[in-house]
Amino acid sequence: MTTLAILTVDLSDNDEGVFTIEALASTSARHHAAALAEAQQVLDWAWDAFPHTHGPADEGGEWDHDLQVVDEDGGWHAVTLTLTGTAEFARAFAQAFDFGRDDDA
Repeated sequence: MTTLAILTVDLSDNDEGVFTIEALASTSARHHAAALAEAQQVLDWAWDAFPHTHGPADEGGEWDHDLQVVDEDGGWHAVTLTLTGTAEFARAFAQAFDFGRDDDA
C-alpha cells in the first residue's frame, strides 16, 4: 500500500457506474519532479494491475487516463492526472493508494 504525498485525490462516480479519480498538484519548480513521479507511480500501478483493459469505457475499456502538465504564472506547475474506470478499478486504486479507508470506496 502506498500513500500519495504530493497529489491530492478526489473520487467521484456517475449514474452509469463510471468512476473518476482526479489526482492534482500545483507545485513550485522545486517539487514539480516529485509530483510527476507520483503521477507516473499511479500510471505504473494502473498498467500493472489492469494491463489489458485500458481504453474508453464506451469502447469496453476498464480504465482510461488523461495527464495534463501546465506551467503556471510565477514558476508554478500544475499536474492533473484523471483516471476513469469501473467500480473494481476504483476499489483497487483505493486499496493500493490507501485512499478512502474511512469510506467504503
